[in-house]
Amino acid sequence: MEQDVQSSVRQDNLIRVEVVTTPEQLLHAQAIRAICFMEEHGVPARQTFDGNDYQATHIIVYAGGEPIGTARIRWFKDFAKMERTSFRQAWRNPRTIKRGAEFIFEHISRKGYDCVITHAKPPYARLWQKLLGFKPATGKDPLLFQGHDEPYIELVKELTPSQDAITPASDASILFRIEGYWDAQSEFEMVET
Repeated sequence: MEQDVQSSVRQDNLIRVEVVTTPEQLLHAQAIRAICFMEEHGVPARQTFDGNDYQATHIIVYAGGEPIGTARIRWFKDFAKMERTSFRQAWRNPRTIKRGAEFIFEHISRKGYDCVITHAKPPYARLWQKLLGFKPATGKDPLLFQGHDEPYIELVKELTPSQDAITPASDASILFRIEGYWDAQSEFEMVET
């Protein structure tokens, strides 16, 4: 698959962000999550990895060829939920986090969504608000999980759907293409001559 498709791969010096489309990329995403959630924060494996991993779009962030960050997007009727966002400690800086988040926001808006929700502990919630423009959800109480020392705060970010958002009116060939690679013709598409 072409890795230079602009809508699916963004590069910023050594940083590139991609939609996970291979088993190797998924293993990279799971390794990052295991390091950050299980090792650093003591989150149990069965909470770190759940059944939602099979219904989600995974994003992987690389520095050169090394996986450094990941996130998961789940899709609901009127919004997308960004979750399980994690970056290796050496790469937790505003530039890298913002780069990954911008790619995620563009991906969500390309699918026609105008709202993304996330949940975060207070220190991360402040970061998401300051760095990424999220706002606290109105009328929502923080949620405390067993084994966690702080509650999770629900945050919302409004997006502008992409001008070329995928809709029922989109060309049928686009609907058959790999997630995030909608502008790259599939090797199985017939080319009219």
